[in-house]
Amino acid sequence: MCRIKPAEDIVVARLMNDVSQILSRDFYLRDDVVEIARGLLGMHLCTRINNRLTKVLITETEAYAGVADKGSHAYGERRTKRTEPMFAEGGVAYVYLCYGIHHLFNVVTNIDGTPHAVLVRAGDPLEGVDVMLERRKRPAVDAKLLAGPGTVAQALGITTTHSGLELTGPAIWIESGAPDEIAREIIAGPRIGIDYAEEDALLPYRFRLRSPV
Repeated sequence: MCRIKPAEDIVVARLMNDVSQILSRDFYLRDDVVEIARGLLGMHLCTRINNRLTKVLITETEAYAGVADKGSHAYGERRTKRTEPMFAEGGVAYVYLCYGIHHLFNVVTNIDGTPHAVLVRAGDPLEGVDVMLERRKRPAVDAKLLAGPGTVAQALGITTTHSGLELTGPAIWIESGAPDEIAREIIAGPRIGIDYAEEDALLPYRFRLRSPV
């Protein structure tokens, strides 16, 4: 496996009139999807949809390692209209519908033709909380607001119509997080809801930030 660039080597581009930084394509083009899944913890997933800004702190992710991973939609080089964005160059969105109800947002990684992806499973609200509550039809912020991948996408306004979009804006982008957000303890374990993946279901490809005390 190739050496992963340390975090300080990842190139970022400063957002105009903002101290936040948007992750560059180099972050997504690395070949270790597991490392990228860990690295996305503490980052800020942002959307501006219908001119409404929302941001969440990414607290849980799952890595899917392409054609060799039985948990991946691209396992065995399955290539369909739905999965086509997974085969694009890293740095685009892959959004699919689960059970015909939930839109699930994934970050495509690696080079063109290698269908690696990271599912964003959970988050904490940062900006546009009123918009998130409206979209989620909830009266107030609670532990369930962004507790699963479907709720994250719903709160941010992300749907399958956004699959294939670049993750550098203006609709969807990811910003670097604050040092204290990134420095929290990371817990690793098996992915959720993929018993069909047989032995691959046990791989420790799910990562989450331990909640601050």
